[in-house]
Amino acid sequence: MQVQVARIGRPHGIRGEVTVQVLTDAPDDRFVPDAEFVVEPAGLGPLTLRSARWNKEILLLAFHEVPDRNRAEELRGARLFLEIGDAGNEDDAWYEHELVGLVVLVEGREVGKVSGLNTMPAQDLLVVEALNGEEVLVPFVTAIVPEVDIEAGFVRLTPPAGLFELNAPDAGGEPDDGGGVR
Repeated sequence: MQVQVARIGRPHGIRGEVTVQVLTDAPDDRFVPDAEFVVEPAGLGPLTLRSARWNKEILLLAFHEVPDRNRAEELRGARLFLEIGDAGNEDDAWYEHELVGLVVLVEGREVGKVSGLNTMPAQDLLVVEALNGEEVLVPFVTAIVPEVDIEAGFVRLTPPAGLFELNAPDAGGEPDDGGGVR
């Protein structure tokens, strides 16, 4: 199975390094020298990792096929995938591609669909497209997302009061009349 492990950002320096948005919880295991990545769009790869290093909070990658900044610039926005073995060894671990499209249920009624997963340092966030078209970010923790059923096609939420209402167009405060400071 292929899983997305990163999204390439902008070039770093002149020797072909790129910044990446890390989309895996095990970067030290995934970004090892000579790892071969499948790239989307396909015309940009495959890419073989030359080196990986952290610059503060940003992971920098260099590839054998990317000798300079010009080639690195062509990779901006590309997605990196790794071929992994059977991922069925954890009952409470899911990949973004497994979650996207699942129906989101609250108290037995549909409130939207999962449209993405934001991997954050503190905790992951489910990106839910609510029925009203608004995007709602839901902390992906057991207290709020107690059930994920990939086969049945749903996630069950027990959100805190107001989580979905926060994004409603008529939520909160007085409308801005454009009058500036009062």
